[in-house]
Amino acid sequence: MASKYCVANWKMNFNGQQGKEFVSLLNSKDLNNGQSQIILCPSFTSLFSMVEASSNSAISVGAQNMHFEDSGPYTGEVSAQMLNETDVKFVILGHSERRHVFGETDDMIHAKMVQSIKSGLTPILCIGENLDERESGNTNQVLRSQLEAGLADVNGEYIIAYEPVWAIGTGKSATSEMVAETHASIRNILAELNVSENVSLLYGGSVSPQNTAELAAVENVDGFLIGGASLDVEKFYSIYSDL
Repeated sequence: MASKYCVANWKMNFNGQQGKEFVSLLNSKDLNNGQSQIILCPSFTSLFSMVEASSNSAISVGAQNMHFEDSGPYTGEVSAQMLNETDVKFVILGHSERRHVFGETDDMIHAKMVQSIKSGLTPILCIGENLDERESGNTNQVLRSQLEAGLADVNGEYIIAYEPVWAIGTGKSATSEMVAETHASIRNILAELNVSENVSLLYGGSVSPQNTAELAAVENVDGFLIGGASLDVEKFYSIYSDL
């Protein structure tokens, strides 16, 4: 059975103090539902303080991105080795905002996958189609291409997160039927790529307390990658409780 995860992608929100206050409030709740692991992914500047605040708790910490080189003339970038110094265990790679806003290619994301696993981190590989690709019937083709490129010759533990680009931060969420169909297709693609069925498959895209109970019941949904709703402790905890 795949493991379940409740992952918060805080993006460029929360300073260190706000992050610690969030952790304190979350830790005051019952975090022993016995099924899903909480991973909070803050900004780079908050990683050390978040790891410290989350020690001896049920909360793990991840980074939102990393570079594929060990070091070099890459202004503004952070390496896997630098992330190791913070003691984070996870890293989000290939998020649609990295792909579409910052121009990251499949080759770059693949290099990051290889480097992250080599460095002892567990990557969360994001895949997803935009609205034109969905409406033109090319969703499976896009997802297959992203998976083939991202997972080529990759050996080790990783998590996959399906996020339809058209549902990220828009308030639009894929219906449970769409999620069921797409996640089943992803499982079939992964089987064809000889990927273990134990790899966890998360859903992301305007996840909220209003839709998580229904989505959590969908086969092949092993948790959520949460954006906006993860900035509110009560909303995030409600989503966690539904897993």
